[in-house]
Amino acid sequence: MDRTQVELAVEGITTPEMEHTASVEGLSVDLVRERIANGQIVIPSNKNRKCNVVAIGNGLTTKINASIGTSTDIVDIDAEVRKAVAAQNAGADTLMELSVGGNLDKIRREVIAAVDLPVGNVPLYQAFCEANRKYGHPNRLDDALLFDLIEQQCADGITFMAIHCGINLYTIERLEKQGYRYGGLVSKGGTFMVDWMKSNKKENPLYEKFDRVVSILKKYDVVLSLGNGLRAGAIADSFDRAMIQELLINCELAEEGRRMGCQMMVEGPGHVPLDEIEANIILQKRMSNHAPYYMLGPLPTDIGAAYDHVVAAIGAAQSARYGADLICYITPAEHLALPTEADVIEGVKVAKLAAHIGDLSKLPEKTLPRDIAMSKARRDSNWEGQFTHALFPEDAERIRSERSPSDSKVCTMCGEFCANRASAHIFEETLRNSVKA
Repeated sequence: MDRTQVELAVEGITTPEMEHTASVEGLSVDLVRERIANGQIVIPSNKNRKCNVVAIGNGLTTKINASIGTSTDIVDIDAEVRKAVAAQNAGADTLMELSVGGNLDKIRREVIAAVDLPVGNVPLYQAFCEANRKYGHPNRLDDALLFDLIEQQCADGITFMAIHCGINLYTIERLEKQGYRYGGLVSKGGTFMVDWMKSNKKENPLYEKFDRVVSILKKYDVVLSLGNGLRAGAIADSFDRAMIQELLINCELAEEGRRMGCQMMVEGPGHVPLDEIEANIILQKRMSNHAPYYMLGPLPTDIGAAYDHVVAAIGAAQSARYGADLICYITPAEHLALPTEADVIEGVKVAKLAAHIGDLSKLPEKTLPRDIAMSKARRDSNWEGQFTHALFPEDAERIRSERSPSDSKVCTMCGEFCANRASAHIFEETLRNSVKA
């Protein structure tokens, strides 16, 4: 395919990916195509790799991303591949491979080969690692190395890239004039790019040569996810000038990239108080013409270490409710350590539950029927039905089997005092004549 999904949509051409999206999401093909043309829906893909069709954006169910990757302390390719497969099996819609230790090309290629999910990454990670290895310091990164790496990663089959185009000298000036931050900078790619700019006294090449970035990703129909390098790492930093300035630039670039024929997403926002989540999403949507919003968290408190997956789920449910399109999961190890396979599974499941909670408000016609079916199964003590409609049926069935009751109609929580069993005969006649039967 020589043209991207957005270019084909602008021409009025329907692709198999658009048809699949319409079928899965219960929308008309014309509406899906129109929203892709307008930059409101993206389908991460790559002409060099077949993967699951996953659409992200306006009017669609909220999707979940899982992130894996080595660190400089722990490099175990087999473990990362297992995490990737575990994330897919747990229900992740997309995957980000974020390694910074070991043979990064080998890790990326093995992870891509192991899963059917769209796989994203952050090219600045490898760019600064390679500059350090090749030139002796990350700040010696040059344009040739940077753009060659982006091209190579696209050629390997990456389907979406978080690229920090929205950090520029003016944004950094805002950060300095406000007196820095309570939570500092928490984006690895963003921090290294800020250091590079200040050390070299130059503009961010990803911003200055944005058209070159777009031309590379367009060639492979890779989604350009505008990275949130200055996201808040503390709730007290939410909505500060640096964060808003980067968001403004990213929203402008999203429209510019879409006009150039590239699929675009915007990322944000990190740590955000619960009462600011809606405002954050309204700002992003209005400034970007409703480009898909990829939420990192958000975490509505800073003190949840070891339970930050729960903190993020609270923020994610609110985000999905107000219109976020892709949620990046958080694991119990967030802020503490490299996640294990078990952490990955837990993170995916909690995030999926949060997304469904948000979608019950955002898209009730699509999501509420499942909750109603579960409620009826509970009311009628239909255990097989409950397992069928549960989001995680294997886990539910395992817990029940481990604590089996003497009476199979009830559970060991209430036993013979089961409210549903006790009330069933009271309203038996009412239910017979009800649409809720």
